[in-house]
Amino acid sequence: MSRVLVIESSARQEGSVSRQLTQEFLARWKAAHPAEEIVVRDLASKPVPHLDIDLLGGWMKPAEQQSAAEKAALARSNELTEELLAADVLVLAAPMYNFGIPSTLKAWLDHVLRAGVTFKYTETGPQGLLEGKRAFVLTARGGIYAGTGLDHQEPYLRQALGFIGIRDVQFINAEGMNLGGEQMEKGLSAAKAKLSQVA
Repeated sequence: MSRVLVIESSARQEGSVSRQLTQEFLARWKAAHPAEEIVVRDLASKPVPHLDIDLLGGWMKPAEQQSAAEKAALARSNELTEELLAADVLVLAAPMYNFGIPSTLKAWLDHVLRAGVTFKYTETGPQGLLEGKRAFVLTARGGIYAGTGLDHQEPYLRQALGFIGIRDVQFINAEGMNLGGEQMEKGLSAAKAKLSQVA
């Protein structure tokens, strides 16, 4: 049985297009893969702290030298990393905030991009340790950014996921969500049509 890990990062619980896309994706995925386990982590209702000195200490210090705060930070990072390691499919729901990803999603990435755990350094450079996993990124964007220099989501997420070995990444973008009327409907319909193909 495969496992799907869903990371929600929209600050909104109601009226969120990225959450709407997640529900659409999961409905279709469950219909096609009814036996698969789905784990959802909501970074809005349960935020992950940004990388700080306690997390660095938890990663770098021997256990006997760690403070209580460092031990707690390490335990949190371990929990998040173990969820990712156990997943076969990763779904990132990422609204575009100020041309990039939400800071909550960046914080999650900072906890799971870990030397010796999800990637390693070799004589020929870094090597991702999560090869074989698939990822879907569901984005909601106020304007139309795909393929432009203002899209800092896709290049960054492809780089971050590829760094840990996840190179099979598909983006489903709902574009023009703040343009209203026909443009909004067109963007949402295009995203849902692509969802039906990939799920």
